[in-house]
This record gives sequence, C-alpha cells and structure tokens, in this order.
Amino acid sequence: MSGSVSEKRKKLLFVSPRFLFPVDSGGKIRTTQILRGLKGGDYEIVLVSPATPSQVERHRDAIDGVCDDFLFWPERQRGPLFPLLRLLHVVSALPIPIRNDWDRDAAALIAKLLADGPDVVVFDFLHSVVLAPETVEVPSVLFTHNVESEIFDRHQERATRWFMRALWRAQARKMSRFEASALSRFDVVVAVSERDGKMFHDRFGCGTTHVIPTGVDLDFFSFAEPVRSGEVVFCGSMDWVANQEAIQYFMDEIWPLVVAAEPEARMKVVGRDPPAWLAERASSRGLNWSFTGFVDDVRPHVQGTAVSVIPMNIAGGTRLKAYEALAMGSPLVSTSIGIEGLPLEDGTHCLVANDARSFADAVISLLRDRARRLELAGNARHYVQENFSYRVASASFAEACERARTGSP
Repeated sequence: MSGSVSEKRKKLLFVSPRFLFPVDSGGKIRTTQILRGLKGGDYEIVLVSPATPSQVERHRDAIDGVCDDFLFWPERQRGPLFPLLRLLHVVSALPIPIRNDWDRDAAALIAKLLADGPDVVVFDFLHSVVLAPETVEVPSVLFTHNVESEIFDRHQERATRWFMRALWRAQARKMSRFEASALSRFDVVVAVSERDGKMFHDRFGCGTTHVIPTGVDLDFFSFAEPVRSGEVVFCGSMDWVANQEAIQYFMDEIWPLVVAAEPEARMKVVGRDPPAWLAERASSRGLNWSFTGFVDDVRPHVQGTAVSVIPMNIAGGTRLKAYEALAMGSPLVSTSIGIEGLPLEDGTHCLVANDARSFADAVISLLRDRARRLELAGNARHYVQENFSYRVASASFAEACERARTGSP
C-alpha cells in the first residue's frame, strides 16, 4: 500500500489478553473473524497480546491475516503449581481470573502505545480491562463476549457443595463490581447479543452498548449432509469449567437414556485439554466415547454427524459452536442456555430441551430419522447463510469503532 494511502487510514489499537493462535476457542474465533473482516479497511490495525517469539514465528501467516502490525509482551509460562498459585488470588479484591490476568509488562506496553495516540483502542474481553490505565484518554471500545457476572452467578446456583457455593458467591460479587466499573470506563461497549446488551443496561446502567451479530465463516464451515448415523458430537474448549460441567451432565444423565434406546450410538468430544478425570470416567464405564483434545480443524469431526449437542447449564454471551454446527449441516440439540442470545427457532433450526429426558428424546429422534435430520440441517444452513456471515459482524464492529471515535450516539 502506498504511503499516501496509509496516511489516510486511522490507527486501531487492539488489546487481547490471550494470544489468538491457534484459534481453538469460541472467543478466539469471534475475535479473529472480526479482525479479518476489518483488515484492509479504514483502520490500520495494531494487535497487541501476550506471546513468545516461537509462537509468533509459528503463526506468522495467521497473524498477518488479521492485523497490520503485531506487538507482544512476554507470555508467562504456567507450571504445575499454577492452579495452586491461582487460588492464592482468592484474597484479592478482584475476581480470581481477572487478577490472574494482571501483568506488569503488559500494562506498561499498553500505556506506552496509548500515549502514541491511536484513533481508537479496543480492549477485547472484560479480562483485558485489568491491563488498562484507570482513565483511557483515547476513544475506547470494550469488546465483551459474555456477561461475566452472570456466568459466576450460574456457577453458584449449580454448585452442590456448601464451600463451593460460598466461593462462587464471593467471586460473583467481586466480578459484578469489576464488571460495573469496567463498563463505565469505555465510550462504547460491544455486546454479542441483544440479550447481553439489555443485561448490561438493566444490571449495570450501561447506556453505550452496540450489539453486533454473531458471525460465521461460511466458506470455511461448508455444508455436508448429516449422513453419519449414530454419531453425536460436542465441540468446545474442554479447559473451560462450563463445558466440563455440560459434558459431565450429558454423560451422567442424558447418555444412559440415549444408549438404552440406541445401543450403537457413539459420542465424540472435540476440544483442547479435556480433563483426565472426565475421560477416565467415560472409560471406566465402558462408554463408546472419544476425546480428541486439540484439533487443527474441527470440520472432519462435525461435518456429516447425525447430531451436535450443547447440553450447557452454565454459559454467557453466545455460542459460536451452535452456528458453526448449523453451518456445517450437523443437526443441533441444545438447552435454552446453550443457544441463549441466538435467534434460533426450536423445531425449525434446532431442537431445544431443558431436562435430561427431553434432551435424550431429541437426540434419539434425530439418530433414528434421517429425513428429519436433512430437513433440520437444510433449514439451519439457509438461515445462517442469510443472516450471520462474519463480514456482516465485522461491518457492525467497525460502526462501533466509529461511534467511539466520533462521539456519535
């Protein structure tokens, strides 16, 4: 690009609390799709995140695909004592995961970059706000992916032991205070669903919300008919507690009902870092389950499967895994929370079930009825294709940046 053209472009500083590659979680997928859609447009994008030199070298092509310049602070290595050290933050005034993301090098680098006067700064995820100066002096956007305090509330409600309820209750109070303070510090708050935007307003009095649609790369997540009878799949990062809880619930309460009706059914859990105890539980019971761990590409594991499931009871924001499954033609069965914030119609785009018996019945019905699978898959792909391209989401995000930059309502 010529110098005369680059001078006309506005500078966007984009702060991520996570190195975005490999793209192995819903949040990373959403963020990289937004950045990819913005790249080459009105903004020159400077992405800053933790990283190691080897990570940068390994993922250079992917990094270049989402930004014009990449800067990083040293990523801390997490040793075997990390879970114990993390728990020491229980005495902090901040919630444990927020305090754990504090990094002196990161805060110093971000302060220096802000002093250079970018036209807009975006802080990605609520967690990144712990790295921001108390007052952000340039036009600013907070990119939220969930209502974090709501997730903590749900953990408290689902906890079965008194000491875990007490811990989650205390953490939920801290998260609510942090979230309220963070939302008030930004010119525009981007939410990923109308529901989240309403909650930010009703719970925290946030009046600067800009809602973007959930976006899917429809070229990448291409359609395949759900012809692999008997195959059930779940996709999600298995180092996230909410996903672990969902799979434990599915294994303990739903799966026995499914295999009682369909003994040849098979279950695959696709996602990084499945906990050993969960895989061992499936193995000790002789279940026809497999855990892939991290995969470079989820498509071979999802395309053609008879059923995708989202049996979640704890979550927030929107689940990209839902739209990706629908785009790939894998009929979806989900709890209401699993598709919360997504304008999907039960019986037309997916099947919704909120107790073990009805969830199992929905899975069984799709395993048995190929015509119903094809109908549901076709409806869903058409709906996602017409309404939820990542390019639409990126254009909406660009509008949020312009709102912050110009001060327009």
